[in-house]
Formats: sequence, structure tokens, C-alpha cells
Amino acid sequence: MSLKYQVVPVTSFAQNCSIVWCDETMEGIVVDPGGDIQQLAAIIEELGVKVVNLVLTHGHLDHVGGTVPLSEMLNVEIVGPHKADNFWLQGLENQSQMFGFPLCKAFEPNTWLEEGDKVTFGNQVIDVIHTPGHTPGHVVLFSEQARLAFVGDVLFNGAIGRTDFPQGDFNTLITSIKTKLWPLGSDVTFVPGHGPESTFGRERASNPFVADEMPLY
Repeated sequence: MSLKYQVVPVTSFAQNCSIVWCDETMEGIVVDPGGDIQQLAAIIEELGVKVVNLVLTHGHLDHVGGTVPLSEMLNVEIVGPHKADNFWLQGLENQSQMFGFPLCKAFEPNTWLEEGDKVTFGNQVIDVIHTPGHTPGHVVLFSEQARLAFVGDVLFNGAIGRTDFPQGDFNTLITSIKTKLWPLGSDVTFVPGHGPESTFGRERASNPFVADEMPLY
């Protein structure tokens, strides 16, 4: 049994939406459907995945903009993020106007996520880790079996998430990365919200923001 995934960059922000599924049952989830839902629906159909939930890492528009219409199209529930990001979801109309995105109305998920929760589909179990800093209610999704994490905008290949948004905090983000992500193991591959994949080990060695040994320059 194994976990499979396909990353689909969506919106003008090239946000990495991930279709994630159990290859035994073909049940799956969609992580951060930020937009371009017709394209997502076509890929889901082509893959033959039966989506059971849409799962959100945090409340920013480029990650959640397509959530409500896709949930209606697929007749599935919305799960996550942590409720501390509700203010972002309630401000989606303003976010839409600010970034020139199609209008996205405020919504609440069917279920908020908390540290220690599990997201299940088919024979797969995904652990939920609360990782504030980029936003206060950000969560990371981790598959122990696949050694794979979907980290939203917490960590990138060579960078970290922005912390200059309302209720963002640099020190909190660094703490989340070093105390919540690193202990999962250096071999863990992660899919960030933007850009290419990497591993926690590679970022610990060379990421200028969170490397174990910081360069002197």
C-alpha cells in the first residue's frame, strides 16, 4: 500500500495544489485547492481518484480560493486549517480585491484541524501538525508511512514563509520549523506551497534561514 500524489500549480501565484491518494482504494484528498478548479477536476477524473475531503493548510487566498466551488462540484467536505486562521477566511473578499483574484466569499470549513488530529482516506493516515508563524492557524500534513509532508507556506526549498502578514511572526515560524518539522526526520520529503520539493535534511544543511550551522556572512 502506498501514498501517491500529483502537484498541480494553480492561480497566478503558482500555488502547489496537491492531489493525494491511496493507491489501493483510490480514495484521496485535495490539499489547498487555490483556484483553477476546472483543471483540477479534469486531473482528478483522469487519475481516477475518489476525493473524500478538501484539506487546507492555511487561510490565504492562493491556497483556498477554489475550495467552496470544488467542494460543491465534488460534493465533499472542507477540513482545516486550524481555527486561528478563521480571520483570514472571513477576509477572503478583501483578499480577492487586493490581489485581483476572482471574488472569493468568506467561508468556514466543516471541520477545523488541531495538533494531533488525523486525516484519513483509504488506508492512509495523515498526521496534523500545528505550525504557526506564517499564519497563526497554519497546519502541516505528514505521512509517516510515505515520509512525506505537505507544508504549505511554512518552509520552501531554500527559503521560509513570509511573516509580515497580520498575526505572522518570524520567531514563531522558526520555532515551528525547528521543533515541529525537524524531529520528523531529515529523510522526509516535503511539498511546499510554492516552488520545487526538497527534504528537511537538505534545508537543515543549506537553508539560510533555518540551517543547523548558520553561515558567518
